[in-house]
Amino acid sequence: MTMHRTTRIKITELNPHLMCVLCGGYFIDAATIIECLHSFCKMCIVRYLETSKYCPICDVQIHKTKPLLNIRSDKTLQDIVYKLVPGLFKNEMKRRRDFYAEHPSVDAANGSNEDRGEVADEDKRIITDDEIISLSIEFFDPKAQQQDGAEEHQTKDEVNNKRYLQCPAAMTVMHLRKFLRSKMDIPCTFQIEVMYEDEPLKDYYTLMDIAYIYTWRRNGPLPLKYRVRPNCKKMKIAHPQDGLNSANRSESDSASDKPSSPAGAPSTSSPLPSPSTPVQPSHSTFPHISNPINGSSMGSPSRQFTFGNKMRKSSLNGSATSSG
Repeated sequence: MTMHRTTRIKITELNPHLMCVLCGGYFIDAATIIECLHSFCKMCIVRYLETSKYCPICDVQIHKTKPLLNIRSDKTLQDIVYKLVPGLFKNEMKRRRDFYAEHPSVDAANGSNEDRGEVADEDKRIITDDEIISLSIEFFDPKAQQQDGAEEHQTKDEVNNKRYLQCPAAMTVMHLRKFLRSKMDIPCTFQIEVMYEDEPLKDYYTLMDIAYIYTWRRNGPLPLKYRVRPNCKKMKIAHPQDGLNSANRSESDSASDKPSSPAGAPSTSSPLPSPSTPVQPSHSTFPHISNPINGSSMGSPSRQFTFGNKMRKSSLNGSATSSG
């Protein structure tokens, strides 16, 4: 089975894909050349093409006479940059507001709210690490999920079972699982899964990641659920050991039941013992055991049978010999 290992990538490793080679900063109003798909800041590439008609990176000809015709605004790339770089969108909006405040003569009526810097983080759906996110957490019930399609109304008990929290956007699912285990006194023999709708979430997901992945619209608390399951990992590890121990015990039992070899090993079972042949005990000493065999009693308190150097052995023909 192939194990998928997840690694976290630093923002510095993505910088070559997020930064403009002309100004050395992160993309602002990203624009892409349709001939070679290289991207730059809109203001940077417009100024560069005033004196050149070739791409600054690959030197391909953008257009023979009007290179600005082959440049397109790249909103998707710009949204990725704003979401990956903390605080970039907020700082850019503040810089634009300050610019128009210092230059009231500049007419910005034809521009959009984003061009004037009048777009808040909530409207742009940009979430920062230090932002506080409201979320709701409730127990995941598959039966209730199936009934939700038929009954849209919620009972009072269902509403009371939901809990509301305010957490930083950088908090991970692992932290939320630990909080639930501590708050509800769930033993370690059970595992907790945090879910969005009916899909389990990874431990390394942050609340910001969940909001971006599932397109949270901020029209209410971030809806999360949890379920508790028995910890199956420990049970799986214990089963092979039990099977191995039972196999070892069966092998030892079968080995002890085999008849003695001609070398004179002590036999633990004799099918027809004679009256003169003492039966070998299974323990080292039997000081107080009285077991009548063929009318004779053995094992008086003053007599002991030991497996030492002087030990009675039963030969193959049934006669008793003394070694030592």
